[in-house]
Amino acid sequence: MKKTKPILFCDFDGVLCHDLYWRSLPLDEYEKLQELLFRNDTSLVNDWMRGKYSAEEINRIVSEKIGIPYERLWNIFIEDCKTMQVSKEVLEALRGLRERYTVILITGNMDSFSRFTHPALALENYFDHISNSFYEGMHKTDNKGEIFLKYAKKYDVPIESCIVLDDSKNVHKVFTELGGTAYLVTQNQGILYHLEKLAR
Repeated sequence: MKKTKPILFCDFDGVLCHDLYWRSLPLDEYEKLQELLFRNDTSLVNDWMRGKYSAEEINRIVSEKIGIPYERLWNIFIEDCKTMQVSKEVLEALRGLRERYTVILITGNMDSFSRFTHPALALENYFDHISNSFYEGMHKTDNKGEIFLKYAKKYDVPIESCIVLDDSKNVHKVFTELGGTAYLVTQNQGILYHLEKLAR
């Protein structure tokens, strides 16, 4: 009987990639956008990440509130999604771990990630599965980490044998409370540091 491999969950933003959406906007417009979506009231972004808005709808809202022509904003947005950078060394390290783990990219993200970023980076070549909160309808920390238990059940492995690599202390706490092993990705101990340790 084939032994089931443990799951290695890996985050995207802040772990594999540090590029931001709309990063090519002029600084004054970018600051206004950050203020609108990410600083004071983040409910719009959180709802987008749960699948309640599309990328087009969000860009339309931003266009109207900040006064940037929609077509220009949308074109910058798509280009920035398609040109996000992930280290080839990191991707190859993840691919190498697939012999020992079921490697799942689990990201709190938007439809734009699956529509533009994922295909541009050919991420399906490096992961066994890609989970995006937009299509899951939930974040990693929702319902005390329900999404992690869902995948542990799907792949028929105990959560206690699973690992998560994430830069969020909240995710770290939730996953640890479930019984899994969480490694916090930081500036001093980046993703490659953890992947090299797991490969030993």
